[in-house]
Amino acid sequence: MAKRVGIEVSIALAEAVRLANVDVVAAFPITPQTHIIEHLSESIATGDLDANFIPVESEHAAMSCCCGSSAAGARTFTSSSSQGLMLMSEVLFIPGPLRLPIVMAVANRALSAPISIWNDHQDIMSQRDIGWIQTFAENGQEAFDLTLHAFRVAEDRRVSLPMIVNIDGFILSHVIEPIEILSQEEVDQYLPPFKPVYRLDPRRPITMGPVGIPEVYTEARMAHSEAIKASKRVIIQGWKEFAELFGRQYNPVETYHSEDADILLITMGSISETAMTAIDTMRDKGQKVGLVRIRLWRPFPGPEFRKAVGKVKALAVVDRCLPPGATAGPVGTELRSLFYKVPSAPKIFNFIAGLGGRDVTVKRFEEMVDKTKAYIKKRPKELYEVIGVREK
Repeated sequence: MAKRVGIEVSIALAEAVRLANVDVVAAFPITPQTHIIEHLSESIATGDLDANFIPVESEHAAMSCCCGSSAAGARTFTSSSSQGLMLMSEVLFIPGPLRLPIVMAVANRALSAPISIWNDHQDIMSQRDIGWIQTFAENGQEAFDLTLHAFRVAEDRRVSLPMIVNIDGFILSHVIEPIEILSQEEVDQYLPPFKPVYRLDPRRPITMGPVGIPEVYTEARMAHSEAIKASKRVIIQGWKEFAELFGRQYNPVETYHSEDADILLITMGSISETAMTAIDTMRDKGQKVGLVRIRLWRPFPGPEFRKAVGKVKALAVVDRCLPPGATAGPVGTELRSLFYKVPSAPKIFNFIAGLGGRDVTVKRFEEMVDKTKAYIKKRPKELYEVIGVREK
């Protein structure tokens, strides 16, 4: 039977990994993901988890070890954040085309410089094109559930791709919440044993990752891209099966008071819950404002997003990543591309907020909505605006 406990979100996520009965954990500690790895290391040391923990010398080595262990047929997990994810970046492009179903938790954190250990989405947005399936959790329960879902999807023989679960650093990772922890029997009912599609075995030799000469490279990259797109069906099926077993339903795109809204806020991650509070406040004042939360980032759920938006007048897209010199944030760019030349497309306004751990408050969301109303009448000079800059 599942039990509801007050537990730190990082520890709950690590418990999901333990219940998944991983075979190998290879990781290097970096704030704010360290508690995930510490808890798994302790579980292995005490015998609560029968697995190998590889204490590597860097994140680059961690992902290299993960590639090797997954290729050998081991259920594999790692975790990283910020500058560590950047050091890992060179190897992150390898597991996808090799179809290695590694699962990784990323405790999202700002990038240097200046040095910041606090939360935003700049680390993962710099890695949005590595070819991994990616989801975003809003709270601790989702962090636990989405981790189990990640193993279920990544290892499905129709998918066999690496997968990332994003949790906001500190805002989620270090917060204690009441979370329902499933029993081992329940997890085993949802997550079958890992049976790799391809496996390095001296008795049946195969080659993984050979040189891609020009005559085959494009085809290999295209096959990887098509596999990412095709995974969406299995992702949705995995959430449906989770709901049938445990009663919690997840979708690629979630909505809140969107049916009659004139303006929709677009968010990802933990700030979505603050946005819902802001929407309640604004609706009490008679404003028709709603919310669309993006849970599945890659592959991007375009049809589901268009359906969720409907015929709304305007989108206020909240990015937590500032790309210097760009015309919009990563999510804003994605949505402008999605609605390019679409008849009756909503006006899209992009706000950059919450960088380096700065609070995105109810008042800030109200400010975004007020600015969006003004922008509908008169288009601003810039395609995006940074919210929360200190007044001079």
